Amino acid sequence: MAAEQVHLIDATMGGLLEKWTREMPDHDFMVYPDRGLRFSYAEFNERVNNFAKGLMELGVKKDSKVGIWAKNVPDWLTVFFAAAKIGAVLVTVNTNYKSAELEYIMKNADIHTMCLVNGYRDSDYVQIMYDLVPELKTQQRGRLKSERFPELRNVIYVGQEKQRGMYNTAEMLIMGANLPDEYITEASKNISTHDVVNMQYTSGTTGFPKGVLLSHHNILNCGQATGDFMEFTKDDKVVTCVPLFHCFGCVLSLCSVITHGSTMVMVEDFDPLRVLAAVHAERGTMLYGVPTMFIAELAHPMFDMFDLTSLRSGIMAGAVCPIDTLTQVMDRMHCNVISVYGLTESSPGMTATRVTDSKEVRATTVGREYPGVEVRVIDPETGEECPVGVQGEMCCRGYNVMKGYYKNPEATAEVIDSNGFLHSGDLGVKDKNGNYSITGRIKDMIIRGGENIYPREIENFLFQMPQIEAVEVAAIPSPKYGEEVGAFIKLKEGETLTEEEVKLFCRGQIARYKIPKYIFFVNDFPMTASGKIQKYRLRDVGLKMLNDAGVEII
Repeated sequence: MAAEQVHLIDATMGGLLEKWTREMPDHDFMVYPDRGLRFSYAEFNERVNNFAKGLMELGVKKDSKVGIWAKNVPDWLTVFFAAAKIGAVLVTVNTNYKSAELEYIMKNADIHTMCLVNGYRDSDYVQIMYDLVPELKTQQRGRLKSERFPELRNVIYVGQEKQRGMYNTAEMLIMGANLPDEYITEASKNISTHDVVNMQYTSGTTGFPKGVLLSHHNILNCGQATGDFMEFTKDDKVVTCVPLFHCFGCVLSLCSVITHGSTMVMVEDFDPLRVLAAVHAERGTMLYGVPTMFIAELAHPMFDMFDLTSLRSGIMAGAVCPIDTLTQVMDRMHCNVISVYGLTESSPGMTATRVTDSKEVRATTVGREYPGVEVRVIDPETGEECPVGVQGEMCCRGYNVMKGYYKNPEATAEVIDSNGFLHSGDLGVKDKNGNYSITGRIKDMIIRGGENIYPREIENFLFQMPQIEAVEVAAIPSPKYGEEVGAFIKLKEGETLTEEEVKLFCRGQIARYKIPKYIFFVNDFPMTASGKIQKYRLRDVGLKMLNDAGVEII
């Protein structure tokens, strides 16, 4: 197998946007087919510059933390590039978060300016913000002083409506348009490719969610390599229905596009019909999604109405892909998809399959390492590299490794060893052809449909119920989502509780995907001889209890 060439780029997000604006100003950068919205590189760059100058007028500067809490609305990307152009750090917030989770991130990340839309599903973001920051309704804009969030200075509503105490998109753009472009020029002189541009929160391996610090260098080089695996050109149109707040959206999609001068075809919130229509309308060439998304598209009753022959590749990641699904995607959607393995801390690519790999390799492995990234399978006990065919922990070293966890050097040192290797916590094995397969996890994190869920967070929340003496949360296998959340509850003597009461306690308080699907009431837990709970055995305990009760696992 010929060695792949490594050409690391020494660029910034804003610098690449400027480059394409100079070289092909009229080329489409971003298209929303369902609303007839289209921005060329030049049009988008002008909007970004005005928004960036508006942010500077509000006191945002290099290293300021700018939060974004929104689904894939058009100005999500405006906020990202605007922050990047002035050296600020975009802090992405999961759209499923509720009040307590937002409060934690705003405090932990030292958010200076928070950008949000009106809401998502059953969550009213504006009302949640007013509940957390009541001063918004009483204090003058630009002079915000929040007792709960001492670093917070501004809240921006991403939309045209006026919200008390908040700036809106139109005001930001007008404010910036009245300022000279020299503001941006001067700010860009102080920005390096190795500066942090994005902070994404992940549960990691222990404790509360941690802010992963990613540089321009991290995400742009990962994006460039990912696009190369699919042989990206400027003529490619990447249909993106995965959320931008994840690395899947903002690195594997956006950064592949911006490094190759391609076009993003956006779907605001996943809907199989809108995805199929977007491919058809724009002649999309690339399609991204987790397996459940592709399955929903294939099963849609209107599938045959759409012309998908323009598709040639894309990414299917976030869960193991059944070979039958992969075959259907290739045959019926004309889409020669690849898979990418990694974690937020690796920006996120560590290994990937290529479009030139066989169908079997792409369905049964996560491919080989990114060019320029060193991947090792390491024995967790000895620290030695495992030979081919022997299971160990997946580790990597290279340009893709995060700069660290925000304000948490201890946690950083736990996952990046003295030799610079990032430890994933995932178990894997390398085959004789150099391809890797993921076989399990050392850590007990649950991955449901691509969402990382840390059991300790849910356990701490459920402990607020006075009836509960002890609770352990573990993964239950799910054919649809990969894993579901199972809560094993031991009640205090004399107390009673039902499954519905537990779920009702969770609703509206924690993100929907974190609410346990399965509630098990137990008298004790599997223990080691030294008295420690064997969390890994809870999976089998739960499966047996469901089987005994005749419950079908979906």
